[in-house]
Amino acid sequence: MAIILKGDQKINSVPTTKSKALRINLNTNIYGTFAEIGAGQETVRNFFRSGGASGTIAKAMSAYDKDFSDAIYGVEKDNRYVTESRLKKMLSHEISLIEERLSRNKHPDKLFFSYANTVATINFSKKFKGHGWVGIRFQLDPLEDYNEIIVHLRFKETDARLQQETLGILGVNLIYGAYYMNDNPKEIVRSFYDNIDKDKLEIDMINFSGPRFMYVDNRLMSLQLVKNGMTNAVMFGPDGNNLLPAQVLYKKNILAFRGSFRPVTKVNMEMYEKSKELFFAENKVDPKNSKIIFEITLSNLRSEGEINERDFLDRAELLCSLGQEVMITNFQEYFRLVEYFSEYTKARMGLVMGVYNLIQIFDEKYYRDLSGGILEAFGKLFYRDLKIYLYPYNENPSEEFITSENLKVHPRIKELYKFFKNNGRLVDVKDYNPEILHIFSRKVLKMIKNGEEGWEEMLPEGISEMIKTKRLFGYTRKRIKD
Repeated sequence: MAIILKGDQKINSVPTTKSKALRINLNTNIYGTFAEIGAGQETVRNFFRSGGASGTIAKAMSAYDKDFSDAIYGVEKDNRYVTESRLKKMLSHEISLIEERLSRNKHPDKLFFSYANTVATINFSKKFKGHGWVGIRFQLDPLEDYNEIIVHLRFKETDARLQQETLGILGVNLIYGAYYMNDNPKEIVRSFYDNIDKDKLEIDMINFSGPRFMYVDNRLMSLQLVKNGMTNAVMFGPDGNNLLPAQVLYKKNILAFRGSFRPVTKVNMEMYEKSKELFFAENKVDPKNSKIIFEITLSNLRSEGEINERDFLDRAELLCSLGQEVMITNFQEYFRLVEYFSEYTKARMGLVMGVYNLIQIFDEKYYRDLSGGILEAFGKLFYRDLKIYLYPYNENPSEEFITSENLKVHPRIKELYKFFKNNGRLVDVKDYNPEILHIFSRKVLKMIKNGEEGWEEMLPEGISEMIKTKRLFGYTRKRIKD
């Protein structure tokens, strides 16, 4: 990003779309193809208009007809065209053609690339706003293997022409970032919105791969999307690669477990196991069509001020090692999380929580920004086919366990609480181990940082060894005393 000095002030100046395209065109080494399906040839149009395109564009094409597209790229098993699989086939096919048709002996210094997108813009009735996959496969050295950046987007604009223009600008930003910002992937992510307002476009998935991105953690890139306000929720799997929420959650039964998981404890895993048993036992739940998600809110990650990315990766490392899919969201209130899930499924959903979290849900102060207050929030929360699986609370061993049966709420909320309790929306986890209820993540974390003994027994099998081996959460080995 350029810095323009004006008087005593520094003003950040974002390069225009035209200047980005022109800089790429004037680089005699960058050379490749454009394959765009579903929203015109908007990206390559920016390169043609900026001038000097003959040195950059080997080919530009758009296989709109499905039969032509299948003949070129092959038939998709699900017969869908706006998919990540389709995009990857497009990138692979076009790169293969470049390598086949252009001699390396004649072009020893060329950095080949293939840019592609497959997109569905807004439909005529404007009920479906549209989405798409955008990607680039590119070289930064003629002797190196190819790198790749793949992005999924959702349009917010309600006009197909405007969506096409936005897509064209994003495409230029992606290609420019790939070649001129590849040493800083976080900056590439931020640059996607150069010359684009955030209310025009949502980016909810991104994956980096290749030799230049060997050390990029895609979970951290996922976090950047939420942190920068590009989307409200992202997901990643046990392998660390980002997942598309719409694809993972579509028509699924969803069981979500919100927590800090700093670190994940025996209590966390018991809550997960026992709630899963109750959820799968429901008549309306198909275990084979269910997704269990460990969710961390951005507000939780910001609990100590600025987001500590190392701390975030520590949590993610442990949850992924347990084979879990993790979601990072910008939803502080539970009803907003449930609303988000409802965009993708109408099947039964469940929330896993401890009594302490339920007490917060019934606290009116969290809903002061809603015109309908707590009633509006609960209407949105329980209007859906939802159940809450409640784990007991007992911080003091001498006191009784708090469950939904003996939980005390404010007198004004008492009847509201009884209504949801009596309608079977609150389900107590009864088959629990009382001997581990004293375990809290914050206590374990403090013990790890202070070098105290005994915290290992509070964690699931294998977790303490990983914390020690990878020095997670500030763990340091004790010094051997003389």
